Amino acid sequence: MDAEGAGAARSWVEFGRELRWWRRAAGLTQSQLGQRVGYHHSVISRVESGLREPPAGLARRLDDVLATNGALASLGAGRGLRDAAAPAGDPTLFAAPGVLTADGVIPPGVPVWPTRLPYAGIACPLHGDAGCAVPAPGDVLTTIARLVRRGPAELPTEPVTDLVHGLAALLPGYTQATVEQVSTEIVGSIERILHLVTSWAEAVHAAGRSPQSLLRLAAGYAQLAGRLRMQRGQSAVGMAWFGHGLRWAGVSADLVAQATLYSDFCTLTRLDRDGASSLRYARALGAVDPRRGWVGTVSHLYQARAYGLMGDAARCERQIVLGRRGLSRLDERDRAEAPWLVEHAGQVRAESSIGGALRDLAAATGDRDAARRGAHATQRALTHLPVRMRPTYLLLTIRLADCWACAGDPGAAVALAAPVAREALATRRATIVGELRGLHTRLGRGWGDLPEVRDFSDRLRALTG
Repeated sequence: MDAEGAGAARSWVEFGRELRWWRRAAGLTQSQLGQRVGYHHSVISRVESGLREPPAGLARRLDDVLATNGALASLGAGRGLRDAAAPAGDPTLFAAPGVLTADGVIPPGVPVWPTRLPYAGIACPLHGDAGCAVPAPGDVLTTIARLVRRGPAELPTEPVTDLVHGLAALLPGYTQATVEQVSTEIVGSIERILHLVTSWAEAVHAAGRSPQSLLRLAAGYAQLAGRLRMQRGQSAVGMAWFGHGLRWAGVSADLVAQATLYSDFCTLTRLDRDGASSLRYARALGAVDPRRGWVGTVSHLYQARAYGLMGDAARCERQIVLGRRGLSRLDERDRAEAPWLVEHAGQVRAESSIGGALRDLAAATGDRDAARRGAHATQRALTHLPVRMRPTYLLLTIRLADCWACAGDPGAAVALAAPVAREALATRRATIVGELRGLHTRLGRGWGDLPEVRDFSDRLRALTG
């Protein structure tokens, strides 16, 4: 087989793995799925096994049946994970989970409101980096409430500049709220705005005008909705929003949103302990635009996490080196597009990723030196963490405890985790609770007979009822 044929075969294997994941998530057998898409179960079996290319048109039919929001069609046979775009005439382009309701929209609840765009890495969806003025927050929220109340029939048939600017200005506040607030209740407001924006985009498109600026907005809001649904443990809904966001980012040529959405796919698959899928998404992230330093840096950090989960020490360590090197070489465009990756914020993101990668590697291989280095990286992340980011503090504190458990020091692990266990469980955030459960399991397996570990386990059982 030549190189081109080998590459296509590898992509069929990737397609098959994704198909198997979605089919199982839908609770269908290969025979049941085959009946619904009009193919014999043997065809489904061979596609899932990567032994044949999906027949023409099958990916779209599978997306419809499995409600993947275009994930399989965007993956495509022989194309990898890069092409997330869909034609603007696609009738499913403006579809979104759930329905548009007349409920109110709650503001973010944090004192973040830019006077001009770009701000915090969010550019104007209409004018890019032109320095657009933003209307007052009260005016924006009043307009949104009126449009939500009136419904899709009353939406404008063109992108109204002030409202587009206002919706973009809300994004930094909602983004900040997702990392500062323990509660995930704002997801309802974010999803109501999302339905408003996609309905508006559809009305604009039907009037013969370009909906791209609105789809850029939708991609940003879909990312937040997906993150919050993921934190609630609603991984299927989170995956749906990420899939929609990736399509909207592709259609509107928003490379920044595409890259960051792939990073969310990495997190979601890592929650399922699926290192292979997490690695594929991390590589897809890096392929969005290799010329952007921040894209490569984040790709290396997420590849390190995937390799750590898979127990591949050499590749994990290599990606850590590349990630740190990339972080030190970011230029002005990187700083403008990814301000969350520079200065203290960048140190938190990088060191927390490295700490997580080394902890996962230690858990998979028993390498206590890796665990100790993971503890040091996680401690560095905590040192630079702003006090207001309480959810991240809880997650990193429990990860630090787990690093010490992997390093063979259960006493230090319990001393770190016990004071925050109640608060961590009360967040109900999947990432935080997942870290705590992993720590609890590890302590029970290795040191379940120690009095401090028994006391810690008893406290967790009492807190969970």
